[in-house]
Amino acid sequence: MEGKTIVALLYDFDKTLCTQDMQNYAFIPALGMEPGDFWREANAFGWQQHMDGILAYMYTMIRKCRELEIPLTRSFLSRCGQRIVFFPGVADWFARIDRFAALLGVQTEHYVISSGLREIIDGSAIADSFKEIYASEFYYDELGRPAWPKLAVNFTAKTQFVYRINKGVLDVSDDKTLNASMPDDSKRVPFTNMIYIGDGLSDVPCMKMMRAYGGQAIAVYQDANRPGVEQLLRQGRVDFIFPADYREGTALEVTVKNIIRKMAVSHLLSEENQQQLKAVRQSACKGGS
Repeated sequence: MEGKTIVALLYDFDKTLCTQDMQNYAFIPALGMEPGDFWREANAFGWQQHMDGILAYMYTMIRKCRELEIPLTRSFLSRCGQRIVFFPGVADWFARIDRFAALLGVQTEHYVISSGLREIIDGSAIADSFKEIYASEFYYDELGRPAWPKLAVNFTAKTQFVYRINKGVLDVSDDKTLNASMPDDSKRVPFTNMIYIGDGLSDVPCMKMMRAYGGQAIAVYQDANRPGVEQLLRQGRVDFIFPADYREGTALEVTVKNIIRKMAVSHLLSEENQQQLKAVRQSACKGGS
């Protein structure tokens, strides 16, 4: 695709940008529960019912709030998002990356692809940094109560949103355009211009896509999940691993900037190649006329 280079940075959310599962900061404490107890209950319910784990935790949220007579509303969940604690440097990460890319003539876009809740992310301090947020979400009835899952993003379902970003079909209700045939040179963001940042096994399907199609996969870690992330690197499932530190000058920032620089150069070389091919073909046509 001719024109300005677009680089898309795709992020998991829990334990990638924030320090733990987003429900742990305010929602679960509002139930009077410890996070471990809530997740054990939600997971046990899912196993007993042979239910998708994301749908199981969403149902458990509804049931617990109903039992405790806590109004589960969009505004309540959004307020829970205000309590999220992010890793160092996350708050100004997006603006720093955008400024750097702009110096190279690159347009950067940031996306969330999360199994957490859209409503909680919307209330967080960084929600406005993203072009689109793909996350699990409730549908609310006329009284503002969650009546049905509007979207449930499990680990393998995350990959569909990578395709949406690739084609520029961001509306989740538009499956027809998403599944229509589209030439590679018409796709808005080539896979080779994507960087996926996650924290572990839940991100492997998306990381595998990056590795297969020429994008870049990065895993970030805290001390607790470092062994698992190192195993991903040994298995060739990610390109790089770094501590979850987004501050200026960290190895994570330096590497992401180098990747963007490489993508910018690759785009320019590809455009030069296409221009030369076009000129040669036009010359050949004139010579044969």
